Amino acid sequence: MKKLLLMCCFLIGISAASHAQGGMRKSPEERAKDLQTQLKLTDDQTTKITAVYKEQATKMDSVRTAANGDRDAMRSAMRPMMEATNTKIKAILTADQAAAYDKAMKERMDRMRQGGGGQ
Repeated sequence: MKKLLLMCCFLIGISAASHAQGGMRKSPEERAKDLQTQLKLTDDQTTKITAVYKEQATKMDSVRTAANGDRDAMRSAMRPMMEATNTKIKAILTADQAAAYDKAMKERMDRMRQGGGGQ
């Protein structure tokens, strides 16, 4: 009985610790699916945005590898990539969707600045 209780406490502790760290980054498919839900994207728009996110993820991974943990170097290299990604996404969206996307990105940045995370 004690072993079972100890095991349960251990599993709860591991679960809580991994949840507190925020888990893994979302995949390009998950990010596109989130946008599809938020902005009511068509299937065609979702497919195009998934491709944009996949391209960005590949580039970001290479920047992370090249930067070797240098956060300033990563930040300076990633900012133009993220801006280019946002431009590509807005080109796929309708005017109303682009306005909603801008608003959501602004709110996300505000939460990140306040330390609340970007999700």
